[in-house]
Amino acid sequence: MNKFMIDILLEGLDNETRMKLLPREQEIIKEWEEDGILLASYIKADTAGIYLVLLANDKSDADKRLSTLPYYPYMKIEMTALRP
Repeated sequence: MNKFMIDILLEGLDNETRMKLLPREQEIIKEWEEDGILLASYIKADTAGIYLVLLANDKSDADKRLSTLPYYPYMKIEMTALRP
């Protein structure tokens, strides 16, 4: 497995939708932490977004994991592979 730094910016997500989707979003993130897939997460202070350090086989696998998140349709994602 490889480590990826995921830079996520949320765009076009209104507050009502955000609150409706939040419980499931948090549930999935918690599962990833418990399974050792998510190594770190940092909420951005100045914008609506988050940084994640995620384990995946490759960028396609990482994107496949991210696509299971309820917020995925609202995410602008930049992904960088990290050295071991």
